[in-house]
Amino acid sequence: MKIYHCLADDGRRYYGQLHKEDQGLLEVWEGNLFAPWTPTETVVKINKLLPPLLLPPNIFALGLSYRRHADETGIEVIPEPLVFMKASTSVIGPEDTILLPDAGPAKVDYEGELAVVIGRRGKNIPPPEAMDYVLGYTCANDVSARDWQFERQQGQWVRGKSFDSFCPLGPCLVTRDELPDPNKLAVRTVLNGQIVQDASTNGMIYDIATIVSNLSKSLTLLPGTVILTGTPEGVGFTRVPPLFLRDGDRISVTIEGIGTLANPVRAERIDA
Repeated sequence: MKIYHCLADDGRRYYGQLHKEDQGLLEVWEGNLFAPWTPTETVVKINKLLPPLLLPPNIFALGLSYRRHADETGIEVIPEPLVFMKASTSVIGPEDTILLPDAGPAKVDYEGELAVVIGRRGKNIPPPEAMDYVLGYTCANDVSARDWQFERQQGQWVRGKSFDSFCPLGPCLVTRDELPDPNKLAVRTVLNGQIVQDASTNGMIYDIATIVSNLSKSLTLLPGTVILTGTPEGVGFTRVPPLFLRDGDRISVTIEGIGTLANPVRAERIDA
């Protein structure tokens, strides 16, 4: 099931499914993401799509989770998932603008990723049970300020990953039952019409169940927690010359079975 979150013409937010005959309309459901849905007869006109979750309780992200991406960075892979966090305020939705901060950085990179959304509270989850805690999946772009990540913060990643607008999510949430094997999904990132990442989640070092179980051993996973599962090879900072996001760019992430998350890129301008 594909669950969309939208702002309607009446100014209210709704969850539901796209109308079968007119995808500019949403068939509204009552309930919430973590409880049974009740279909209604209400149909609303979509003004804009919103991220599946506006303020996730936590956003965890994996670094170096694809072998070929680790190889292109030259960073040694540690013997368990490498985890960092992104601020929940960094979340934006489809067609929202990725802002290149006025205060810097000058080296903003893209990272197309599969995102996992947790559906129920869990701690110390055994790997065989981990998928029972997954609500579904969405596309993500782990936008990254490389100069803050590697230079200005001396290798501490959180700030360089957490600028406002640095976590696009969408275009919908696809429930777990519709993607029975998330470890075999095509992932493609396109920048201004040029394919810059073209891979599959089968290149991940750790499968989804392992990631969820491993995270739950150190902290409680709350409903709505978003886990960015890492990016494949092809990121901008490893290219020669480097390929960073610029004002006027358009970046999209497409994942098999989910859809396409597209965002324009603009320079943030603050009046003195």
